[in-house]
Amino acid sequence: MSDLLAGKIAIVTGGGSGIGKAIGESLAGNGVRVAVASRDPSQLEAAARSFERLERPLLAVRTDIRKKEQVQQAVEQVVAAWGRVDILVNNAGISGLTRIDDADDGRWYDILETNLTGTYLMTKAALKAMPDHSGARIINISSVLGKFGVPGYSAYCASKHGMIGFTRALALEVVHRGITVNAICPGWVETEMARSGIEESAAYQGLSPEEFKKQAVQAVPIRRFLEAEEVARLVCYLASPKAGGITGQAINICGGQTMV
Repeated sequence: MSDLLAGKIAIVTGGGSGIGKAIGESLAGNGVRVAVASRDPSQLEAAARSFERLERPLLAVRTDIRKKEQVQQAVEQVVAAWGRVDILVNNAGISGLTRIDDADDGRWYDILETNLTGTYLMTKAALKAMPDHSGARIINISSVLGKFGVPGYSAYCASKHGMIGFTRALALEVVHRGITVNAICPGWVETEMARSGIEESAAYQGLSPEEFKKQAVQAVPIRRFLEAEEVARLVCYLASPKAGGITGQAINICGGQTMV
């Protein structure tokens, strides 16, 4: 894939850990110049160490994707360094229990503002830096919870369903510019976020984390969680010219957990 992606410019939000880290590394390994955007300095430091080991250039941009001015400044920083944006991966996201009867309203707003509004703000700013008819790509990391509901996770499910709706509408808005827009919907992936989710969900259901994970694995037909690198490889494909005929799609990568 490196001969197809070499020289492209990408922004990856939340690229210092988990799926985002794997995406950034995979893109860089295929010759893409990667800017990692995160509000967490420790994530940016982790990304810097990773890219140093890979001997790849990295632009670390501290930004809170919930803040319009910071997002605009982040994109301007990338354009000042590299001239344009070819690929945007909206990966940054948070989760957490939000039971409707006892949820803290602040947690609802934080999840929606990060996962959905942050995706909107980042996309709006990056589109201004994307050349027309050059194969630019927007890839939104949603979730299988954007396809079905899970008790106790109303905010997260709402945000991920919203990302899919945003993807589909935006794909039609920008198709005349030769830009494709797609969503990827991972199931369970071996990340720190998943481990936290397992602990939280287990407590909610009165199970041990080990019991809950065993049940979760049994719900996946391939009988395992995915690795972050598997999601990253799909991102690289969608970012490449080979995927030019794919737009407005919400693509599952979940081991068969859902087929909708």
